[in-house]
Amino acid sequence: MKHIIKFFLRNIPRKYLQRIVKMAVTMIKPLYLGNKVKCPVCGKHYRKFLPYGYVNARPNALCPNCLSLERHRLLWMYFQQTDILKSNKSFLHIAPEICFINRLKKTNLYYKTADLESPWADLHFNIENIPLADESFDFIMANHILEHVEHLDKALSELYRILKPHGQAILLSPVNRNLPHTYEDASITNPLEREKAFGQKDHVRMFGLDYAQVLAQSGFSVEENSEFINQFSKKEIYKFGFGEINKLGIEQHIFIGHKK
Repeated sequence: MKHIIKFFLRNIPRKYLQRIVKMAVTMIKPLYLGNKVKCPVCGKHYRKFLPYGYVNARPNALCPNCLSLERHRLLWMYFQQTDILKSNKSFLHIAPEICFINRLKKTNLYYKTADLESPWADLHFNIENIPLADESFDFIMANHILEHVEHLDKALSELYRILKPHGQAILLSPVNRNLPHTYEDASITNPLEREKAFGQKDHVRMFGLDYAQVLAQSGFSVEENSEFINQFSKKEIYKFGFGEINKLGIEQHIFIGHKK
Protein backbone atom coordinates (compact mmCIF):
# COMPACT_ATOMS: atom_id res chain seq x y z
CA MET A 1 0.00 0.00 0.00
CA LYS A 2 2.76 2.46 0.91
CA HIS A 3 4.36 2.06 -2.53
CA ILE A 4 1.07 2.83 -4.29
CA ILE A 5 0.48 5.96 -2.19
CA LYS A 6 4.07 7.06 -2.67
CA PHE A 7 3.75 6.67 -6.46
CA PHE A 8 0.64 8.87 -6.60
CA LEU A 9 2.18 11.53 -4.35
CA ARG A 10 5.37 11.73 -6.40
CA ASN A 11 3.91 11.57 -9.90
CA ILE A 12 0.50 13.28 -9.91
CA PRO A 13 0.38 17.10 -9.65
CA ARG A 14 -1.22 18.33 -6.44
CA LYS A 15 -4.16 20.06 -8.12
CA TYR A 16 -5.20 16.78 -9.78
CA LEU A 17 -4.34 14.61 -6.80
CA GLN A 18 -6.71 16.62 -4.63
CA ARG A 19 -9.59 15.83 -6.97
CA ILE A 20 -9.18 12.05 -6.84
CA VAL A 21 -7.69 11.33 -3.41
CA LYS A 22 -10.97 11.25 -1.49
CA MET A 23 -12.54 8.75 -3.89
CA ALA A 24 -9.43 6.57 -3.98
CA VAL A 25 -9.09 6.38 -0.21
CA THR A 26 -12.81 5.61 0.20
CA MET A 27 -12.29 2.47 -1.86
CA ILE A 28 -9.44 1.38 0.43
CA LYS A 29 -11.25 2.16 3.69
CA PRO A 30 -12.84 -1.29 4.23
CA LEU A 31 -9.37 -2.84 4.41
CA TYR A 32 -8.62 -0.82 7.53
CA LEU A 33 -11.73 -1.50 9.59
CA GLY A 34 -10.92 -2.04 13.26
CA ASN A 35 -10.71 -0.36 16.63
CA LYS A 36 -7.03 0.11 17.48
CA VAL A 37 -6.71 3.75 16.41
CA LYS A 38 -9.08 6.71 16.48
CA CYS A 39 -8.94 9.91 14.46
CA PRO A 40 -9.78 12.84 16.80
CA VAL A 41 -10.70 15.00 13.79
CA CYS A 42 -13.50 12.85 12.34
CA GLY A 43 -13.99 10.45 15.28
CA LYS A 44 -13.65 7.29 13.16
CA HIS A 45 -11.95 4.11 14.41
CA TYR A 46 -9.64 1.89 12.34
CA ARG A 47 -7.29 -1.05 12.58
CA LYS A 48 -4.52 1.39 11.75
CA PHE A 49 -3.98 4.53 9.71
CA LEU A 50 -2.65 4.45 6.14
CA PRO A 51 1.05 4.96 5.37
CA TYR A 52 1.94 8.34 3.88
CA GLY A 53 5.03 10.15 2.62
CA TYR A 54 6.55 11.55 -0.57
CA VAL A 55 10.02 10.12 0.04
CA ASN A 56 9.88 7.77 3.03
CA ALA A 57 6.38 6.52 3.78
CA ARG A 58 5.48 6.91 7.44
CA PRO A 59 3.37 4.09 8.91
CA ASN A 60 0.12 4.86 10.71
CA ALA A 61 -0.12 8.36 9.23
CA LEU A 62 -3.19 9.06 7.02
CA CYS A 63 -6.78 8.74 8.25
CA PRO A 64 -8.78 6.65 5.70
CA ASN A 65 -11.86 8.79 6.31
CA CYS A 66 -11.00 12.49 6.61
CA LEU A 67 -7.39 12.29 5.31
CA SER A 68 -5.89 13.87 8.43
CA LEU A 69 -2.19 13.37 9.11
CA GLU A 70 -0.31 13.28 12.40
CA ARG A 71 0.06 17.07 12.62
CA HIS A 72 -3.62 17.64 11.83
CA ARG A 73 -4.82 15.33 14.57
CA LEU A 74 -2.57 16.91 17.18
CA LEU A 75 -3.52 20.41 16.05
CA TRP A 76 -7.23 19.56 16.22
CA MET A 77 -6.79 18.41 19.81
CA TYR A 78 -4.99 21.69 20.50
CA PHE A 79 -7.93 23.62 19.03
CA GLN A 80 -10.30 21.84 21.39
CA GLN A 81 -8.45 23.35 24.33
CA THR A 82 -8.46 26.93 23.02
CA ASP A 83 -11.18 29.48 22.31
CA ILE A 84 -10.28 29.75 18.62
CA LEU A 85 -13.10 27.56 17.30
CA LYS A 86 -15.60 28.97 19.80
CA SER A 87 -15.28 32.55 18.59
CA ASN A 88 -17.07 34.36 15.77
CA LYS A 89 -13.91 36.00 14.53
CA SER A 90 -12.44 35.88 11.01
CA PHE A 91 -10.26 32.91 10.03
CA LEU A 92 -8.27 32.58 6.79
CA HIS A 93 -7.14 29.04 6.00
CA ILE A 94 -4.35 29.02 3.41
CA ALA A 95 -3.65 25.76 1.54
CA PRO A 96 -6.71 24.27 3.25
CA GLU A 97 -6.46 20.68 4.43
CA ILE A 98 -9.57 18.74 3.47
CA CYS A 99 -9.82 17.20 6.93
CA PHE A 100 -10.43 20.66 8.44
CA ILE A 101 -12.58 22.44 5.86
CA ASN A 102 -16.07 21.12 6.62
CA ARG A 103 -15.43 21.11 10.36
CA LEU A 104 -14.28 24.72 10.42
CA LYS A 105 -17.24 25.73 8.26
CA LYS A 106 -19.55 24.42 10.98
CA THR A 107 -18.11 26.76 13.63
CA ASN A 108 -19.16 30.37 14.26
CA LEU A 109 -15.99 31.61 12.59
CA TYR A 110 -16.11 33.84 9.53
CA TYR A 111 -14.15 31.22 7.61
CA LYS A 112 -12.44 31.60 4.23
CA THR A 113 -10.04 29.31 2.39
CA ALA A 114 -7.28 30.31 -0.02
CA ASP A 115 -4.74 28.56 -2.22
CA LEU A 116 -2.73 29.07 -5.37
CA GLU A 117 -4.65 26.37 -7.29
CA SER A 118 -6.63 24.08 -4.96
CA PRO A 119 -10.16 23.28 -6.21
CA TRP A 120 -11.35 23.47 -2.58
CA ALA A 121 -10.35 27.10 -2.01
CA ASP A 122 -12.63 30.16 -1.94
CA LEU A 123 -9.80 32.50 -2.97
CA HIS A 124 -6.79 31.94 -5.21
CA PHE A 125 -3.53 33.84 -4.81
CA ASN A 126 0.21 33.58 -4.21
CA ILE A 127 0.99 34.32 -0.56
CA GLU A 128 3.94 36.43 -1.64
CA ASN A 129 1.40 38.93 -2.97
CA ILE A 130 -1.93 38.61 -1.16
CA PRO A 131 -4.76 40.71 -2.71
CA LEU A 132 -6.40 41.46 0.64
CA ALA A 133 -6.56 44.62 2.73
CA ASP A 134 -4.32 45.24 5.72
CA GLU A 135 -5.54 43.73 9.00
CA SER A 136 -8.22 41.57 7.33
CA PHE A 137 -8.27 38.49 9.56
CA ASP A 138 -8.09 37.61 13.26
CA PHE A 139 -6.66 34.16 12.58
CA ILE A 140 -4.56 32.79 9.74
CA MET A 141 -3.57 29.16 9.33
CA ALA A 142 -0.90 28.23 6.77
CA ASN A 143 0.62 24.82 7.44
CA HIS A 144 3.47 23.29 5.42
CA ILE A 145 3.54 26.22 3.01
CA LEU A 146 6.61 28.24 3.91
CA GLU A 147 9.07 25.55 2.80
CA HIS A 148 7.62 25.91 -0.74
CA VAL A 149 7.62 29.69 -1.30
CA GLU A 150 10.43 31.26 -3.27
CA HIS A 151 10.64 34.51 -1.30
CA LEU A 152 10.08 33.67 2.36
CA ASP A 153 10.45 37.26 3.54
CA LYS A 154 7.66 38.44 1.21
CA ALA A 155 5.32 35.63 2.27
CA LEU A 156 5.81 36.25 5.99
CA SER A 157 5.49 39.99 5.50
CA GLU A 158 2.17 39.52 3.68
CA LEU A 159 0.82 37.17 6.34
CA TYR A 160 1.77 39.68 9.03
CA ARG A 161 0.21 42.56 7.04
CA ILE A 162 -3.24 40.98 6.67
CA LEU A 163 -3.38 39.82 10.29
CA LYS A 164 -5.32 42.07 12.67
CA PRO A 165 -3.63 43.52 15.78
CA HIS A 166 -3.54 40.84 18.50
CA GLY A 167 -4.29 38.26 15.81
CA GLN A 168 -2.73 34.81 15.61
CA ALA A 169 -1.08 32.97 12.72
CA ILE A 170 -0.80 29.19 13.00
CA LEU A 171 2.31 28.38 10.99
CA LEU A 172 3.49 24.77 11.07
CA SER A 173 6.34 23.62 8.84
CA PRO A 174 8.63 20.58 8.72
CA VAL A 175 11.66 21.25 10.89
CA ASN A 176 14.91 19.27 10.84
CA ARG A 177 15.81 18.86 14.50
CA ASN A 178 19.41 18.04 13.54
CA LEU A 179 19.85 21.35 11.73
CA PRO A 180 20.69 24.35 13.95
CA HIS A 181 19.94 26.91 11.24
CA THR A 182 17.55 27.00 8.30
CA TYR A 183 19.23 25.97 5.06
CA GLU A 184 18.39 27.24 1.60
CA ASP A 185 20.30 27.53 -1.66
CA ALA A 186 18.62 29.24 -4.62
CA SER A 187 21.10 27.66 -7.03
CA ILE A 188 19.55 24.22 -6.40
CA THR A 189 16.76 24.02 -8.97
CA ASN A 190 16.80 20.38 -10.08
CA PRO A 191 13.87 18.54 -8.44
CA LEU A 192 15.96 15.52 -7.44
CA GLU A 193 18.68 17.71 -6.00
CA ARG A 194 16.06 19.66 -4.06
CA GLU A 195 14.73 16.42 -2.67
CA LYS A 196 18.20 15.52 -1.42
CA ALA A 197 18.85 18.96 0.02
CA PHE A 198 15.45 19.92 1.38
CA GLY A 199 13.57 16.64 1.83
CA GLN A 200 11.08 17.03 -1.03
CA LYS A 201 11.40 18.00 -4.69
CA ASP A 202 9.06 21.00 -4.40
CA HIS A 203 10.72 22.40 -1.27
CA VAL A 204 13.16 25.28 -1.54
CA ARG A 205 14.49 25.27 2.02
CA MET A 206 14.92 23.10 5.08
CA PHE A 207 13.93 24.76 8.33
CA GLY A 208 16.15 24.19 11.31
CA LEU A 209 15.82 24.71 15.04
CA ASP A 210 15.78 28.47 14.41
CA TYR A 211 12.29 28.27 12.87
CA ALA A 212 10.74 30.44 15.57
CA GLN A 213 13.45 33.06 15.02
CA VAL A 214 12.81 32.96 11.25
CA LEU A 215 9.12 33.71 11.83
CA ALA A 216 9.97 36.49 14.28
CA GLN A 217 11.99 38.39 11.67
CA SER A 218 8.73 39.58 10.11
CA GLY A 219 7.47 41.02 13.37
CA PHE A 220 5.65 38.05 14.88
CA SER A 221 5.92 37.32 18.56
CA VAL A 222 6.32 33.56 18.29
CA GLU A 223 4.89 30.98 20.67
CA GLU A 224 6.50 27.55 20.28
CA ASN A 225 4.40 25.05 22.20
CA SER A 226 6.40 21.85 22.57
CA GLU A 227 4.69 20.71 25.77
CA PHE A 228 1.15 20.15 24.50
CA ILE A 229 1.79 16.56 23.45
CA ASN A 230 3.15 15.68 26.90
CA GLN A 231 -0.36 15.53 28.35
CA PHE A 232 -0.98 12.36 26.32
CA SER A 233 0.22 8.90 27.33
CA LYS A 234 2.22 6.72 24.93
CA LYS A 235 -0.91 4.63 24.46
CA GLU A 236 -2.91 7.72 23.49
CA ILE A 237 -0.17 8.99 21.18
CA TYR A 238 -0.39 5.70 19.28
CA LYS A 239 -4.19 5.54 19.39
CA PHE A 240 -4.62 9.05 17.99
CA GLY A 241 -1.76 8.65 15.51
CA PHE A 242 0.29 11.66 16.56
CA GLY A 243 3.44 10.09 15.14
CA GLU A 244 7.01 10.08 16.33
CA ILE A 245 9.57 12.86 16.32
CA ASN A 246 11.71 12.05 13.31
CA LYS A 247 14.74 13.47 11.56
CA LEU A 248 12.74 15.71 9.23
CA GLY A 249 10.06 17.10 11.45
CA ILE A 250 9.14 18.33 14.89
CA GLU A 251 5.49 17.72 14.17
CA GLN A 252 4.55 17.83 17.84
CA HIS A 253 5.60 21.48 18.17
CA ILE A 254 2.84 24.02 17.53
CA PHE A 255 4.03 27.42 16.30
CA ILE A 256 1.76 30.45 16.72
CA GLY A 257 2.77 33.88 15.46
CA HIS A 258 1.15 36.69 17.44
CA LYS A 259 0.76 40.24 16.11
CA LYS A 260 1.00 42.97 18.72
